[in-house]
Amino acid sequence: MKRNPRDLQRYTASERTNHWIVGICFILLALSGLAFFHPAFFPLTMLFGGGPWARILHPYIGVVMGLFFIVLTLRFWRLNVIESRDIEWLKNVNKMVDGNDHDMPEQGKYNGGQKLLFWGLVIGMLVLSVSGVFMWRSWWTPSVTAVRLASVAHAAAAVLMIGLIILHVYAAIWTRGTIRAMLYGTVTRAWAKQHHRGWYRKMTGDDT
Repeated sequence: MKRNPRDLQRYTASERTNHWIVGICFILLALSGLAFFHPAFFPLTMLFGGGPWARILHPYIGVVMGLFFIVLTLRFWRLNVIESRDIEWLKNVNKMVDGNDHDMPEQGKYNGGQKLLFWGLVIGMLVLSVSGVFMWRSWWTPSVTAVRLASVAHAAAAVLMIGLIILHVYAAIWTRGTIRAMLYGTVTRAWAKQHHRGWYRKMTGDDT
């Protein structure tokens, strides 16, 4: 892809790699997790070499995703602190849905919706990790009741995470120019000015 030297860097190569490792791990965990959730999805275990291998690999992939998600959180949590302008953005989100986002409150690198998504994923990941540890009975021996409660919490958090990721992917596709930021690391100045004016002004010094 030919890139304009005036484009703005939104993500470094390291940040993009971190993001894609988490994303790929999540897809693998969702597929194997669905296979365990209901017999209708059990054929998905063949993607991992069968049921036993899917059962073995699932928690280890979860550990990899959890570790890289911690790094992702440490990288971006400050940028996702919710401010008053984010609340105003959320109150006017219907304008953006209708395609009239030019009058939306000025946003920094992330808008109110992206910040809510970020913290939703953090909470979901925390519940998945803690409940997953209790369910990993090859290493831990909690009570049967604890395992059952953890299983319910794990399934609920997984459903939440899958829903949020679907929303995340849909929003990235719907907002043209967003996906290239995570593929190539850059966005056009026009995209930045339209969707994240505060970040655009910070990056360029352009107050117009």
